[in-house]
Amino acid sequence: MKKHRLICLILLNVLFAMPLFYAQGFKVGTTGYFQEKGVEVMAFDDIYPEGHQGGVSLIMHGNRVATNGDIRFEPTPGQWQPVPKQRDRKVDPSGNTITAYLSYPDTSRHMTGFNPMIYPDLVFNYTVTVKGEGGSVIVTVDLDRPIPQQFLGKVGFNLELFPGALFGKPWIMDSQTGIFPQQPNGPTQYEPANHPHRGNFNPEGKASAEQLTGKGYSPMIADDIVAEPYAIGKRFVVRPDDPYNKYTIETKGADLKLYDGRMNHNNGWFVVRSEVPAGKTKGAIQWVITPNVVNDWLYKPVVQTSQIGYHPNQPKAAIIELDKRDYNRHKPTLYKITSEGEREVAVKQGEEWGQFLRYNYLKFDFSDVNDEGLYQVRYGDAVSSVFRIAKDVYDRGVWQPVLEYFLPVQMCHMRINEKYRVWHDYCHMDDARMAPVDFNHIDGYVQGVSTLTKYNPGDVVPGLNIGGWHDAGDFDLRVESQAGETYILTLAYEAFDVDYDVTSIDQLSRITEIHQPDGKPDLLQQIENGALTVVGGYRALGRLYRGIITEDLRRYVLLGDAAAMTDNVPGNEDDRWVFTENNPSRELTTAAQMAAASRVLKGFNDTLSVQSLQCARELFDVTEETNRSRSAKVHAATELYLTTGEDKYKKYLLDQTEFITGNISRVGWFIGRAEKKLNDAKFTKAVRNALEGLRTELDKQGAETPYGIPYRPHIWGAGWNIQSFGYNHYFLHTAYPDIFGPDYIYNALNFILGCHPGSNTSSFASGVGAVSATVGYGLNRADWSYIPGGVVSGTALIRPDFPELLEFPYLWQQVEYVMGGGSSHYMFLVLAAQQLLSK
Repeated sequence: MKKHRLICLILLNVLFAMPLFYAQGFKVGTTGYFQEKGVEVMAFDDIYPEGHQGGVSLIMHGNRVATNGDIRFEPTPGQWQPVPKQRDRKVDPSGNTITAYLSYPDTSRHMTGFNPMIYPDLVFNYTVTVKGEGGSVIVTVDLDRPIPQQFLGKVGFNLELFPGALFGKPWIMDSQTGIFPQQPNGPTQYEPANHPHRGNFNPEGKASAEQLTGKGYSPMIADDIVAEPYAIGKRFVVRPDDPYNKYTIETKGADLKLYDGRMNHNNGWFVVRSEVPAGKTKGAIQWVITPNVVNDWLYKPVVQTSQIGYHPNQPKAAIIELDKRDYNRHKPTLYKITSEGEREVAVKQGEEWGQFLRYNYLKFDFSDVNDEGLYQVRYGDAVSSVFRIAKDVYDRGVWQPVLEYFLPVQMCHMRINEKYRVWHDYCHMDDARMAPVDFNHIDGYVQGVSTLTKYNPGDVVPGLNIGGWHDAGDFDLRVESQAGETYILTLAYEAFDVDYDVTSIDQLSRITEIHQPDGKPDLLQQIENGALTVVGGYRALGRLYRGIITEDLRRYVLLGDAAAMTDNVPGNEDDRWVFTENNPSRELTTAAQMAAASRVLKGFNDTLSVQSLQCARELFDVTEETNRSRSAKVHAATELYLTTGEDKYKKYLLDQTEFITGNISRVGWFIGRAEKKLNDAKFTKAVRNALEGLRTELDKQGAETPYGIPYRPHIWGAGWNIQSFGYNHYFLHTAYPDIFGPDYIYNALNFILGCHPGSNTSSFASGVGAVSATVGYGLNRADWSYIPGGVVSGTALIRPDFPELLEFPYLWQQVEYVMGGGSSHYMFLVLAAQQLLSK
């Protein structure tokens, strides 16, 4: 049967491959994009232009080289510059075209929401039509009206070129030549900004133009000072030296200009741009893009394994990713590498899994190999990294970097030393002033009148300058990330009894010393650090804070030492703001998390333990229960019952039996920890019946991918969600091992450690494994560096079907570090695997 299935698959692949090998030119097919052999042109399928995913995109021989081909108001826009509203998109296979219908402004984003934008007083509609003609695609922009005089030179068609692949590489513009530089180089030029022509498209928008633009340099005003173009001309050739990455752009009208977007945004890309000419509407822009197509190119097979390796008792499988046009098959082979050389250990036909996203997949199971040692999987000329099979595979340098490096480095209100190195100095000692009312912050925070405390806007709120961790690269403290991180660490301490001490943390002197033990468990000290900010904020304000964050966009984008953000002197304009909110779900979830923290803090910091429990009790009692917050209240009751054993919380849980069973996918993972203690036969039966249905649904979703986990990529890297799924599944497995097996835990961990889609098989955990993500979106991202133990967001989806993990420090949707589970869920998974496999 397997041989028959393989022959059928080969025949199908041959049939599918034939039109690709013999097609003449770029054709738009069922994928919704243009393809010619190994080159694809996508048009307006992606929806994230501020993250360099949108407009017209070019993928050449397995690498995305250009994106965001669209009309913009600046030569080199950043994440806060206006983007159009896409009204429609039509694919016409008969005409071989894709047409996008767009408009400026997008009033829903003007002066409001997350990443508020300031749109100039300019209104127009336009279409971008992409048409395949032979070996080229023609991009045509039609406007519904001419561009007004005051905006001439400001409106143009941009195409962004990925800089990470271009440093040191050549270009040609007409008779000019050049090399893409490693850093942006002057001179600069001044241009009249759009900002003075601000529109009034959203009277309800509550962002402050003054706060957004600030004084001096502002990331919000990206068009007043820009780099002089490196070249101006009619025909631009990128990478003339490399047939796999060479493409040509020719303009039929306005000149092409080559800009360096990093001049005014550190995270910018190279940009090719043509300005819309005066009076032009029909064919205002017309480009001919001609990628070089290597006729015999096929995507090289990728062998995906854990970059760490496997415990002898663990299921073990390599996933082999193939071009769907590749119908040749090799036998995957496992080699053991010894001091005397290498020897073949296992070889067999790979199991045909089928297609996922744009690739075909084989599975090579070698679970029966249990001898300890070094191994490598090979498939034809493709090889995996060298990995270990060993009983101690997870014992050192795998989960520990989260606790040794990442959590200490992210600590706020401290100085962080590592021997000769200072990761950051004393920071944010002036936290925080009460935020102004009815105001839309740059990061989406809004302070309402109904959530004001005894402090008035602008007042210094004492007691907020202790504890907490910086979130990602913007250094804010969100209550969900602070309480969430505390909770995950708490459950890890309870589940695995981690007594590990390599760090000195002194909350009185505000100094943390990495790799200098102080006789206290590091995990408890980090739990304490999280509870200090959450409980301290609650006691200071009389309610939870929503977040603590800088009020200034220039400081918000700070790269480097957190200590440079403020002067550490409270009561002046550089102090961060504290926001509050009315959010029952978040408040009740925090109650659950603090109730749990109180358990492990007892005997370590008894005062904070009592305060954490008091905070949880009060939030449970006073917070409104709504349809949206009901599951959070069940969560809070569960943790309060586990902490106190009180009948009040037991009765609430039993009264919620119908809701719990009807929402078992959301609450099952934590309710199982209390179910046996509740000791109610009727409740137990109802929960178990519901969990049987959940297992069926999880198995259905897990079978949708070759990775054996529920995984439905959207845009952002899915690593964090998969970690969270594995974390939740641990509790399902340990509470109900007869219903839920452990494989999802191992599969989720393997996904993070390198067994994930795409050609970049790096471990998402920085510094962990043979190959890992060592360029991360953290405080040191400007240095193209990383924080050990930080876990990046991971492989993203370039819609509709291209998995991508670039080595580039500014793509938050691929390489960002966060608190609230980004790294601690990973640490938990490793500890879980270590525990389960050692039984």
